[in-house]
Amino acid sequence: MLNKTRSKNIFLDYAATTPVDAEVFSVMEPYFKEKYGNPSSLHLRGQEARRAVDNAREQMKNFLNASSLREIFFTGSATEANNLAIFGVVKALKRTPKPRIITTVIEHKSVLAPCQELEKRGEAEITYLKVSKEGFVNVEELKQAMRPETALVSVMYANNEIGSIQPIAEISEIIKKYRKDKLESGIKEKTPFFHCDAVQAAGFFDLDAQKLGVDLMTVSGHKIYGPKGIGALYVREGVKIQPLTYGGEQEYGMRPGTEAVSLIVGLGKAAEITVQWKSDKNNLKKISKLRDYLIDKLLKIPEVRLNGSAENRLPNNVNIALAGYDPDSLLVNLFEEGICVSSGAACGARGREPSYVIYAVSRDRKRAVSSLRVTLGRETTKEEIDLFLEKLIGTLA
Repeated sequence: MLNKTRSKNIFLDYAATTPVDAEVFSVMEPYFKEKYGNPSSLHLRGQEARRAVDNAREQMKNFLNASSLREIFFTGSATEANNLAIFGVVKALKRTPKPRIITTVIEHKSVLAPCQELEKRGEAEITYLKVSKEGFVNVEELKQAMRPETALVSVMYANNEIGSIQPIAEISEIIKKYRKDKLESGIKEKTPFFHCDAVQAAGFFDLDAQKLGVDLMTVSGHKIYGPKGIGALYVREGVKIQPLTYGGEQEYGMRPGTEAVSLIVGLGKAAEITVQWKSDKNNLKKISKLRDYLIDKLLKIPEVRLNGSAENRLPNNVNIALAGYDPDSLLVNLFEEGICVSSGAACGARGREPSYVIYAVSRDRKRAVSSLRVTLGRETTKEEIDLFLEKLIGTLA
C-alpha cells in the first residue's frame, strides 16, 4: 500500500507518454458511441466516419507539410510505422545484391529489432553507426558507409533516452547528393531512401518533411498529448514500399483493417494543437529554462553525471547517471513519494539489461545500469521540480 502521507503525484516521465489533452478527448468521445460508423460503409453513419478520418489526414498533412493526403498512413503505433518503413522498403526492392540499411546504435528498438531481423533472415545487410559521447552521428562516417546497394538510411530526429538531436536536414543533403551521383553514374534506382523516427521530436520541433528532406517519417499520438494506440507514417510520393499485412484496401491498401476512427480523430486534433503550442516560442523557452534549471541543480549533487549533451538535447529531457546507486530502488523510493520518473525507455523498462543507449555513449556498463531519465511536460512547474529534487536528495542520503 502506498504511503498516504506522501507528496502529491508528480509526473516527470513525459518521454514515455503524455496525458490526453482535454480538447483532444472531447473530439474523440463521439466516435466511441454516437458516431460509430465504419468508414468503409456507404451509408450516412459510414460517411460521417469517413469524413472524420479524412479530416484527421488533412491535419496530419499540415502537421508534416506533406504534398498530398496519400502520403499519410495511419498505423496502430509508432512501432508499427517504423516496422512498415523498414520492412516495407526492403520488400519493395526485391533485388540482388541484397539491400543495405544504415542506422545508428542508439535508435529505438522498433528500428533496431526490424533491422536485426532482416539481418538474421539474410534479407539485408546492416551498418550500425556509432555515436559520439554526447550521442551524435558523425556525418563523415555516414558518407563513408554509403554503398550503391544502400537502400535505406534510418536516423531518429531526437533520442528517447538522452534527448540528443541529430542533424536531419544535413543527413538528408548527403543522401540526396549520393542519389544524384548514382543516377549520373548510370544507376537508375533512386535509393537510398531516408527514414526518420520523429516520435520524440514531434512535440517540440518543426516536422516539415520538405525542409527536413526525409522520404519516410514516423510520429506517435501519445507523445503529443493524443491517445495511445495510434501512429502515422509519412511516405513521400515515389518511394517504393510494400504493406506488412493484407486483407483490405484501407489506408490506400497499405494498412488493411477497419480504421480506429476515434484514435485517428484524436491524433489529428493533437497534431493541430501541437502546431499551435510550438508556434508560441515562449512555450519552448519555458520548458527549456526548467530543463536547464533542473540540470544545474542536479549537477551540484556529487554522485550525479549528465548523460548526453548539456545543450543540444530535447527541451524537456534530462538523463543522469548516479554512481553507485541502484536505479530500481531509487524509482521505488521516489514512487513511494509520489514521483514518477524512469530509468530509461518505456519499451525496455521491464528488462534487466543495461541501457544500450547509455552504454553506446559511455562504454561504461555501470553507468548504463545506474541512470535516471527525467522528462518534463507542458504543465510541469518549478515547484514540482524542486519537490523532485528534495525527494531525490533525501533518497540518496
